[in-house]
Amino acid sequence: MTIRLPDAQGALRTYEPRQEPLAPHSGAPFSSRTVFSAAHVVADPFADVSPDSPAAVDWDATLAFRRHLWAHGLGVAEAMDTAQRGMGLDWAGAAELIRRSAAEAQAVGGRIACGVGTDQLAAGSLAEVRAAYEEQLAVVEESGAQAVLMASRALCAVASGPEDYLEVYGHLLRQAAEPVILHWLGPMFDPALEGYWGSGDLDAATDTFLEVISAHPDKVDGIKVSLLDAQREIDLRRRLPDGVRCYTGDDFNYPELIAGDEQGFSHALLGIFDPLGPLAAEAVRVLDTGDVAGFRELLDPTVELSRHLFQAPTRFYKTGVVFLAWLAGHQSHFTMVGGLQSARSLPHFARAYELADGLGLFPDPKLAEERMKNLLSLYGVNQ
Repeated sequence: MTIRLPDAQGALRTYEPRQEPLAPHSGAPFSSRTVFSAAHVVADPFADVSPDSPAAVDWDATLAFRRHLWAHGLGVAEAMDTAQRGMGLDWAGAAELIRRSAAEAQAVGGRIACGVGTDQLAAGSLAEVRAAYEEQLAVVEESGAQAVLMASRALCAVASGPEDYLEVYGHLLRQAAEPVILHWLGPMFDPALEGYWGSGDLDAATDTFLEVISAHPDKVDGIKVSLLDAQREIDLRRRLPDGVRCYTGDDFNYPELIAGDEQGFSHALLGIFDPLGPLAAEAVRVLDTGDVAGFRELLDPTVELSRHLFQAPTRFYKTGVVFLAWLAGHQSHFTMVGGLQSARSLPHFARAYELADGLGLFPDPKLAEERMKNLLSLYGVNQ
């Protein structure tokens, strides 16, 4: 069987889908790396909502996908940008997601870390930013999950310089009950975060970031760096205090960063591990045996798909992630909160399908082919 797919120029070409998926093996928990997959939310397709309405979430399908990730040994990074925080999922929805997912994690013994931000606040003073962070931190800690202190649009807007970041983060770290993960999300993921840490100069911003960490190393489990700059992450990783982990958030260069070098390595907290979950888990188990070459052999071929999904405008990568979840059978529809399913083009979807199919990511290749053909037909492409 073949399928006709549009290319970037709008011409149709014939593609022959894969017949058999990969068959990743489950196994023991990871021993050499701590690995989180940031997870997407599944919208309720029957909710009568508009793009400006509060998110309507299909809780059963959303939690089922988290169980899928835990079953393969991955941790879940919850209520972060992959879950459309600030792009369809408001704080009320995120709080409910945190409570439900944390309870599910406790029920199945899964690892979970949840995003703490200030998205209930459009703008405000430094005191109001602190209070917003505190409200969210309390929700995460009460749920029993690890906290991820995410970058704040409101803080970026109100801060007058590095000293305001030092004050706010120092205040939060002093009161955190357990060590947290600090998340530096670059402007390619959220343009409103340009100049975070008080400077548009990344070297100066890095110095402020490290100053926050060095002042409270006992309260920082690790950092998640999402700047899509492998060398900058490596340089930052080498400057961390002992015991503070680096979790790569680089969806362009993750195999080499996780594999590491003679001076260290990165753990992982990645949105791309949402669609790559079983394959990523198998690769990390190979790495656990000390087989770096085998790890790279499995994971390196996935980079082309990741770079495609995360191409500019990078913040719309969530659309591709949910699209692949639909093709893989993890949800019954391709609808997103906030109507974000419209954020990528048909040629983009076609290439994502082709790359994912080539990697063997679809448990049922025939189902994926049928769903891709159904989508194509909506755009007037007859097979």
